[in-house]
Amino acid sequence: MASYNTDLSRDGPGLLLRDILRGDDQAEAVAQVIADLGADILLLQNVDFDLGHLALAALRDLIAARGLDYPTVFALRPNTGVGTGLDLDRDGRLGEPEDAQGHGAFAGQGGMALLSRWPIDLAGAKDLSGILWRDLPGALLPQMDGVSYFAPEVLDVLRLADVAHWVVPVQAPDGPVTILAFHASPPVFDGPEDRNGRRNHDQLTFWRHYLDGAFGPAVQARFVLVGHANQDPERGEGIEAGIRGLLSDPRLQDVRPRRPGGTPREATVDWPRVTPSMQRVGYVLPSRDMTVLDAGVAWPQDGPRADVAAAASRHRPVWVDLALP
Repeated sequence: MASYNTDLSRDGPGLLLRDILRGDDQAEAVAQVIADLGADILLLQNVDFDLGHLALAALRDLIAARGLDYPTVFALRPNTGVGTGLDLDRDGRLGEPEDAQGHGAFAGQGGMALLSRWPIDLAGAKDLSGILWRDLPGALLPQMDGVSYFAPEVLDVLRLADVAHWVVPVQAPDGPVTILAFHASPPVFDGPEDRNGRRNHDQLTFWRHYLDGAFGPAVQARFVLVGHANQDPERGEGIEAGIRGLLSDPRLQDVRPRRPGGTPREATVDWPRVTPSMQRVGYVLPSRDMTVLDAGVAWPQDGPRADVAAAASRHRPVWVDLALP
């Protein structure tokens, strides 16, 4: 199982498909990184969504040309770029990327996709991306001067997930395994109300409430929580209690995957304009009943593969080898 933020998102609808078909260098590099990784189940972030899955199919073809086939793909429309008709950032302007359910210049920008070598139970998949932020137990809704930052009409429509929260069963050869997939928002780019920091915290806390059964019957065994948290438990900005609580949840295993060299060893991204630049933001957290065989961050240190990885994305894939009980 692996998670990989591809950085493939483009500035307009259809541009990712155009670039892939033109032989875009970055897309080619991403496909090579994925083929070298060889994961059985792979969650991708920052892949633009289109209704016909055309860009995703083109990317899958690039990967297949390098020797790795994914017969099954899964992608749903994310919250990114979905308009609310409201002024969420209170700047007096409507229809901006900041006013969408999730930051996006167009509906579907920076979505997620699940690739699998094995069948996905499409009928059994659940999209929890429509849950409202206010409906999360104990939600840290932002305030200014002791009153709600958001007007009631905003709270009536604003979803918790800015990208997506999915529950997806996969029919592995040794039996079903359920993927809990997510991409949390950056905890920055806001003001003293800390609306993005609080939303990031609550998007991560959401999964603990889900496992508690707060949103209906929850999977109890043979599951993997996987995604991009946009939060390091020890470095960077944000409310670290969210990711720390998730990593310490007794129902999950944090095996702390590491890269081959460099410091910190657990980093999954190098953000050149962020301090500190090297942070752990990608996660694969299996349930306690699964056996971990190995784990790591696919971060080649030198040679051609290192060049390809750097050309593909600022992020590197995080992977865990698992045995089902």
